[in-house]
Amino acid sequence: MKTKLLFNFKPFLILAFILLCVQQTFAQRTEVTGTITSEEGVPVPFVNVVVKGTSQGTSADIDGNYSIIAAGDQTLVFSYIGFKTKEVPINNQLVLNMQLQEDISALEEVVVIGYQTIKKKDLTGATSVINTEDTKNVVSSSLPEALQGLSPGVSVRNGGAPGQNAVVNIRGLNTFYGNASPLYIIDGMYADPNTTINANDVESIQVLKDASAAAIYGSRAANGVIIVTTLKGKPGKPKFTASLKSSISTIPQKYNMMNAEQYVITNTNAYNAAGYPLQPAVANYNGMVNTDWSDVLLRTGYVQDYNAKLSGGTENHTYAFSAGYFKDQGTLIARDFDRMSMRLNTTTEIGKFKFGENLSLTNSRQNSPFQGGFADGNPWYDMWNSVPIIPVQSDDLITGQNPGGWGYGSTNTVNTFSRNQVAIANITSVESNFVKILGNAFVEYDIVKGLKYRFNAGLETSFDNSKAVRRDGSWYQNQSPENSQVSDTRSQFLSYLFEHTLNFDYTLNKHTINGVVGYTQQTIQTDFTSGTGLFLARFGSNYFTTITSTSNLPGDRTASGRLDKYLINSYLGRLNYSYDDRYLATFTFRSDKDSRFSPDYSTAYFPSGALAWRISNEKFFDVGWIDDLKLRGSYGVLGSANLNPYQYIGFLNQGPNAVFGANQVGVPGAIQAQLASRDLRWEEKKTTNLGFDATLFDSRLNISFDAFKSVSEDVLVPQPLPGYLGNLQGDPIVNIGSIENRGLEFDMGYNGRSEGPFKWNIAANVSIIRNEILELGNLGIDEATGRRRDYIASGNTRSQVGRSIGDFYLLRTDGIFQNEAEIIDHNAQADYAQPGDIRYLNLQNDGTTDDINNSDREYAGSPWPD
Repeated sequence: MKTKLLFNFKPFLILAFILLCVQQTFAQRTEVTGTITSEEGVPVPFVNVVVKGTSQGTSADIDGNYSIIAAGDQTLVFSYIGFKTKEVPINNQLVLNMQLQEDISALEEVVVIGYQTIKKKDLTGATSVINTEDTKNVVSSSLPEALQGLSPGVSVRNGGAPGQNAVVNIRGLNTFYGNASPLYIIDGMYADPNTTINANDVESIQVLKDASAAAIYGSRAANGVIIVTTLKGKPGKPKFTASLKSSISTIPQKYNMMNAEQYVITNTNAYNAAGYPLQPAVANYNGMVNTDWSDVLLRTGYVQDYNAKLSGGTENHTYAFSAGYFKDQGTLIARDFDRMSMRLNTTTEIGKFKFGENLSLTNSRQNSPFQGGFADGNPWYDMWNSVPIIPVQSDDLITGQNPGGWGYGSTNTVNTFSRNQVAIANITSVESNFVKILGNAFVEYDIVKGLKYRFNAGLETSFDNSKAVRRDGSWYQNQSPENSQVSDTRSQFLSYLFEHTLNFDYTLNKHTINGVVGYTQQTIQTDFTSGTGLFLARFGSNYFTTITSTSNLPGDRTASGRLDKYLINSYLGRLNYSYDDRYLATFTFRSDKDSRFSPDYSTAYFPSGALAWRISNEKFFDVGWIDDLKLRGSYGVLGSANLNPYQYIGFLNQGPNAVFGANQVGVPGAIQAQLASRDLRWEEKKTTNLGFDATLFDSRLNISFDAFKSVSEDVLVPQPLPGYLGNLQGDPIVNIGSIENRGLEFDMGYNGRSEGPFKWNIAANVSIIRNEILELGNLGIDEATGRRRDYIASGNTRSQVGRSIGDFYLLRTDGIFQNEAEIIDHNAQADYAQPGDIRYLNLQNDGTTDDINNSDREYAGSPWPD
């Protein structure tokens, strides 16, 4: 017998099942809270808390408290700078307090040393690790500028002009010719950081100084290597940060200059005392003009630096995007620089594969007047030497040669050859724009445990444009008339890189071996075009500044261009060995083949070796306050190729014609314009380094010391030759020089105990470097002495064998002539000196000549700091 149910239970059964599932879901995902402290019980703020394997995360507040939704069977990952990352299973707990262990040992820090990473404690070469927090705290236009004072042996010079590239030298100067800057590696790509890198985007910086550290880069490492790694995303929820930094700069009034009235009185007294008639502007001064040239040329400089960053990801995929804007208004008028930058980094892991890219785009613009030539003067000189009774600009001064009515000296007013720098800023302008793309993409594959293959493709390209305009007008006394003109220069730089490397890392009992082998190929080319036109078209006071707006008469427009291209192929390898974490060895090798050299000399080899002994791990060493002590030494060979392409090939001029035969027929001909040496080869720098690293007092105090000596051989030097030998385009470059650098470096840092969010540290470094020229080859005969010349002269400097490069070579002053009697007594300047002129010492008064000349110069110091 069937019983018919009067009530249908099916919907309720479904509802009950759903409620059960929901109840189970809520039971699995609950709120987990807790407080994060250090081992001393002090709350640690802003710790990242992430649910392992997901993008779900949060950050602790300033008191170390956190709250996160997670399932009872999941795991939380706690991470923060300065503390060891910790993974803790939830195990269905609702309250999970966490104590983090402070990672006070910087020895475990992983650093990039070129094609691989290694623990800092296992370094055998001279490598400095820069604290990027220090570079970010400085308002600077470029990364090299921000390196000032952060590493011993690294010298940074910057002229201070907006957008001006900083000059960096590592452990002294090694060459006379070409580029002496270090090699920069940015995310695995060779690149120029001056206008490329925003210092706020940098995560780590390593400076490779000796041959053991830098030999992996072979022929381009003689000037040192700086490896830059940009910020990457980290697992966790999206994180957005923004910053604004600004600074102002002023030039203090160092000189108490005369005003117009004081100048007129002083000038009148001087001319009356000498019996000369007064200059017209002085005699007729009516008090209407009183120009403070420093006031019209100087302004308050202002720097603005805006940055924003978005980052995040999961354990298998991370991303980081940043953007920045930098503007620098200089303290001198008409000089400014601005840069916009964007950067994108992503990394993805799928099984045994890992791939990603680093891409940056920058657009820089720089404005300034013409500067640097004789006609342009020097604003820092003219500012203090311009006469206050000359106006900056006046309608009364308008002439055909001076349509702007700019004030400057003349025989009709007052004689002065100081330049009117305000006029230069208005008559001339140079506007440069640089667009640069830099990036690389990579793929890694874990072949087996301990063996990894990596393919890296890099690209750097820039599109540069510089337009220089010279309008009608003059800015100094007796200036030769010049036509208005425009010069437009455009260039494209292209560098692309392909690298294949194998990294290996194996441990067997107490033996650890790791390293890298690889092949790289880089092609570099520059395509340059320039055009110039005279006589700019104008509409009223407005000038048209395109080449086509200039005169099209023959000779009024010119154009030039060239294409430089060269290729470098390289094989490289490094082997790191460690036994029982006590005895360490590193051997590095690189072979480079460069098309800039002739086939006979295009290949060179650069080996290095280093040994280290961690004496603190020996059983006999028992010093409680020394945590780690490592002795190290290295020797190796580095290279330098400061050459433009094709310099081993002579140049021919195709201009002249030759006349032959009875009919005197003109035949197109050519003459040799420049000699060249087919024996051009690499500059080689042989380096020895001895040092130690020590960590003391529970890893609070870190000390490094290095003593080094390097000898650069086959240094390129221009060989003086007479023009009649076919050397019209300048002296050929030959390998005839030798330079030595030796010195000491000391670096110390102390990390204080952290109390809550407050952290502090103290760092100091000092270096002593001595630079000496050992050999300069045959530079001809010194006309003054009749002996072989052993120096290179440049302006007021001289580089001489036995001395450092660029020593100052000057006349020594000996006061000011007070009267005619002193002039007659001094004799050497009697033919031209007047009371008030500077008196110079006659050091070479040997009876044959009493004139002051180059023989009376003496060495007066070095441009290199002690």
